[in-house]
Amino acid sequence: MKAVAYRQILPITDPQSLLDVELPEPVPQGRDLLVKVEAISVNPVDTKVRKRTDPAGADKVLGWDASGTVVAVGADVSLFKPGDAVYYAGAIDRSGSNAQMQLVDERIVGRKPSTLDFAQAAAMPLTTITAWELLFDRLNVPRGNGGRHRVILVMGGAGGVGSMAIQLARRLTNATVIATASREDTQSWVKELGAHHVVDHHGDLLAAVKAVAPQGVDDVLSLTHTEQHFAKLVELLKPQGKLALIDDPAKPLDITLLKPKSLSLHWELMYTRSLFHTDDMQAQHQLLNEAADLVDAGVLRTTLRENLGTINAANLRRAHQQLESASTIGKVVLSGW
Repeated sequence: MKAVAYRQILPITDPQSLLDVELPEPVPQGRDLLVKVEAISVNPVDTKVRKRTDPAGADKVLGWDASGTVVAVGADVSLFKPGDAVYYAGAIDRSGSNAQMQLVDERIVGRKPSTLDFAQAAAMPLTTITAWELLFDRLNVPRGNGGRHRVILVMGGAGGVGSMAIQLARRLTNATVIATASREDTQSWVKELGAHHVVDHHGDLLAAVKAVAPQGVDDVLSLTHTEQHFAKLVELLKPQGKLALIDDPAKPLDITLLKPKSLSLHWELMYTRSLFHTDDMQAQHQLLNEAADLVDAGVLRTTLRENLGTINAANLRRAHQQLESASTIGKVVLSGW
């Protein structure tokens, strides 16, 4: 089968950084699905693994977002059958989606939204899972119109996770959503997704947020550059507020700043359930199915912004370069072989 892999750590500008290769087709076992990959999207984790994990000459296949069709199943599979259209984000400790065929545990796979094509669907799984778990599992934001009204600040609202978090918070909760974006095009994007207020995180963040939320915010989703804004986020949070993050701060965070307000800190890694095979691992299957229902009902939308074309090494290098520039809006996808 065709695949795109890397064999050594190289700058993405090097033609050898990602390579077109031929690999044996995998065989499903247990609860595995064998999926024919129709489309993929690219996430920051792809670039981080490529720059940090040395495969020592072996063919390492990246990719943690895909949509496709089930072609075979393991003996213990009960949730899907061959012919089903699916979407998923995969597992960090298994071979990735940048291949024509991929094995993935059915417990972290959802049915593809029927109103989306494969490319549109491939843009959604990783960011949907991450945003969903951030809001509802880590911060315990109540769904629906009941409960105490909250003010949520989404740092980096125009990125992949921010684009889904804004939609989920606006459509499924009664919270006021403040998103940060620094350019005219990114500000327009987050407003389109449903943010009540947009502020520029490159300006006076404290003044800008306090202008629309004088009492501060209840929850912060810090999706990028947490170390740069940490002290200001602590100041913006109300007493007993919650700060959740997904990035890898470039320097240690001084968590003693949290104590006076009894603030809590929450890490989110969407791979935790699959990495440790937690008892609630199948929750990702369920949330992806619910997200598909919400898409088909017109409540949520795909965050696809650009399709770079065929899945191959050259186009994937372009996608990695875009993500490393830290200027992307929404999601970049590739489709077809």
